[in-house]
Amino acid sequence: MGIIFAPIGGLLIYASSQVEELIFDYSNCKDAPVGKDNAKDARANVRASFKTQSKGDTPYQWYKNDDVDVTLDNGVHINTTVCSLIFDIPNDIGAPVYLYYRLTNFYQNHRRYVKSLDLDQLKGVAVPNATIGTSTCDPLRLDPKGKAYYPCGLIANSVFNDTILEPRRIGGGNDGNQTYPMTNKGISWSSDKDLYKPTKYSYDQVSPPPNWIKRYPDGYTEKNPPPNVQEWEELQVWMRTAGLPTFSKLARRNDGDRMLAGSYQIDIQDNFKVDIFGGTKSIVFTTRSVMGGKNPFLGIAYVVVGGICIVLGTIFTFVHLIKPRKLGDHRYLTWNSEHDGTGVATGASTTPKSFFNFRRRG
Repeated sequence: MGIIFAPIGGLLIYASSQVEELIFDYSNCKDAPVGKDNAKDARANVRASFKTQSKGDTPYQWYKNDDVDVTLDNGVHINTTVCSLIFDIPNDIGAPVYLYYRLTNFYQNHRRYVKSLDLDQLKGVAVPNATIGTSTCDPLRLDPKGKAYYPCGLIANSVFNDTILEPRRIGGGNDGNQTYPMTNKGISWSSDKDLYKPTKYSYDQVSPPPNWIKRYPDGYTEKNPPPNVQEWEELQVWMRTAGLPTFSKLARRNDGDRMLAGSYQIDIQDNFKVDIFGGTKSIVFTTRSVMGGKNPFLGIAYVVVGGICIVLGTIFTFVHLIKPRKLGDHRYLTWNSEHDGTGVATGASTTPKSFFNFRRRG
């Protein structure tokens, strides 16, 4: 077993090591300096694994701009903080290249959180207020006026709402300030998309969840109606709850173009607050191997199990060579052993007999 497991583990570790990855923690973007001219070194926030090392003196920086007027995809204007992350890609990577966001200490697996949704609502059914009022969406079923939230429940209300824009190549080569295209389409499972349908609610029948107030400041209106959840893949990705408090979810992808070496900047509209639950948030640029993403755990587990099998096999072999035992020796059977007890049952023989020592009676 050890001879089989150890090489497999080594191959898994090797496959994981071929995945190139950059993780940039921007949880405390509010503490970043204001303006690009004041960009600050952010190496302490970055973990990178590439085939070559970054050569720049300050390969990772960040800064912010407060009260930036941005337009959401539904046409609503809001003022928010834009966090700008500058990072170095030391060698060409991909394709494909994936962009994830990663959260820590966020328990999507809590039993009340997991069941806090209404599947019929998500399938497009205009579920009556009375039914929503007794549904599993607790504690976000109805608004103060008695109208159903759409979508109801904690999962939809807490959807990750940082807007991560496409990265721009700002240095390296002759084509600086070039956008590296990454789409937010095709990020959810096709099986998940089949679970969502356009709602049959009219805009005046339902209210947006409380945390969606920036996106729908006047509630649902004729001009700004409820979202089409069948096309909103970011929501579909979020609604597939994670089993652990640290998790990554796909935000963007590029399946056809390499990400060329150089210096990049990515802008993030900072809306999702992590300090309220004591967590962190990061972006993750990564490639993949035949075994998926970067995760050496399985390979290490195989190597450890294989090593244990080899050690135990060596010990047993050594013991057998030093003190061999005849295979199938019936003298080692328990009922052939001498009994040291002094109490003997009446009529019982004190002489041990072999289980196999019997005679055929004629």
